[in-house]
Amino acid sequence: MHTNCIKMAHHQLDSLDKKILKMIADDARVPFLEVARACNVSGAAIHQRIQKLTSLGVLKGSQFIIDPEKIGYETCAYIGLYLKDPSSFDQVVEALRKIPEVVECHYTTGGYDMFIKIYAINNHHLLNIIHDKLQPLGLSRSETIVAFNAVIDRQLPVMDLPLDID
Repeated sequence: MHTNCIKMAHHQLDSLDKKILKMIADDARVPFLEVARACNVSGAAIHQRIQKLTSLGVLKGSQFIIDPEKIGYETCAYIGLYLKDPSSFDQVVEALRKIPEVVECHYTTGGYDMFIKIYAINNHHLLNIIHDKLQPLGLSRSETIVAFNAVIDRQLPVMDLPLDID
């Protein structure tokens, strides 16, 4: 049963899909005609495949990646949140969406109710965010881990998945 859930959760990608994904993952600004030449198909075919992959949710758009440090955010922190009332998940998530420094929020297993990633200008700013913006959300407590730097920061590579995952 577990294997069927895995197979249903991902889309069957053919070799052309995978080649396209590898090329655009390396450079989202690569021209479709260049991708078409490398894949030995027409530009229209690439455009159609990109639209298909987008409509399937395999591709989630494209964006420029801003380096937080270059715009003054020198502190990156991961914070485990413990809620006083765990049934308030939805309200807390909506409140977290309004805090621009929060860049990720995850429901997790383990002790935390939620796990977030935030950027702050410095440690003083981080303290202010925790005290002024997070604590009023109904936290019983939080645990903060400051990251010094990301030694690996990449997208998941496109590769063949094993047929049987147990």
